Amino acid sequence: MTAIIDYGSGNIFSLGSALERIGEKYTVTSEESVILAAERLILPGVGEASHAMRIIRERKLDLILQRSKVPVLGICIGMQLMCSYSEEGETSCLALFSPKVKRLLPEGVKIPHMGWNSVNDIKGSLFEGIKEGECFYFVHSYAPELSISTTSVTEHGSLFSSSLESGRYFGTQFHPEKSGEAGERVLRNFINIRKLIL
Repeated sequence: MTAIIDYGSGNIFSLGSALERIGEKYTVTSEESVILAAERLILPGVGEASHAMRIIRERKLDLILQRSKVPVLGICIGMQLMCSYSEEGETSCLALFSPKVKRLLPEGVKIPHMGWNSVNDIKGSLFEGIKEGECFYFVHSYAPELSISTTSVTEHGSLFSSSLESGRYFGTQFHPEKSGEAGERVLRNFINIRKLIL
């Protein structure tokens, strides 16, 4: 079973609907025992980084994530919170990924970045069966910088990491739950990752 971590932020309805479409059972929780018993975790996110991190620390979810030994997928701000630092609110984050999160540069483009965009230079477990240049749905004004953990790149004014992977930690800046068949394939790939790790 998949546990969607509840910290008061995230489009949980859309994510839950996407998991149901691919036949995955899930629960939405902030309870330590439930999180630690789950086969995999998803950290969703819509909102502001410093506020989200404050809630995560108040609920001690940062400590629970450290104790967990299963795959974790961060989506949108969920992935940003898994990075080391965010310029949004100038906040220290969970440091499960090394890169910093920076504001997108308005180089002739609209901020926030909203809509479909291509994902390039793809690699890693989340993209099995997905073609180079596939389009996914984005809604954000901040994104992780390019780093050794980058598994795909997207351009919107400048290049940013549209996905990250490091050990059992995974993240997408795009919303797979809103990205049609390709997004559902990303979620299916994540569901199957535990078998690879074990």
